[in-house]
Amino acid sequence: MAEPPVRRREFFEYAIIRVIPRVDRGECINAGVVLYSQAFDFLGARTFLDVPRLCALDRTADSVQTRAALAAWELVCAGAPGGGPAASEPLGRRFRWLTAPRSAVVQPGPVHGGLTANPAAELDRLFDLLVL
Repeated sequence: MAEPPVRRREFFEYAIIRVIPRVDRGECINAGVVLYSQAFDFLGARTFLDVPRLCALDRTADSVQTRAALAAWELVCAGAPGGGPAASEPLGRRFRWLTAPRSAVVQPGPVHGGLTANPAAELDRLFDLLVL
């Protein structure tokens, strides 16, 4: 009986998506993960806003606007029309654009790397580990 083929493990990059309701204070919560794999032609993001945690950092924070900003990350990754001009760029450019440093309420963390045979499953694993 032949053994099932071994899936190749390829390099991927990811960043945590952080919400910093008061940039002047620098306090943040992890609200998502964006993952890119050139080898698998994959770019994806998963987000979740923990509103009680957000309000613990800033009780005046606008959770509706923050959720909209997080949803934009997912739209850009998906190449959706609602993602604006960045959504039509090649995957690598989209990832670099999303992970470029910025001073805003929703910010990327540092980019990290790893190896995976399944980038979608790796995105789920990192999301569960780092956000939930």
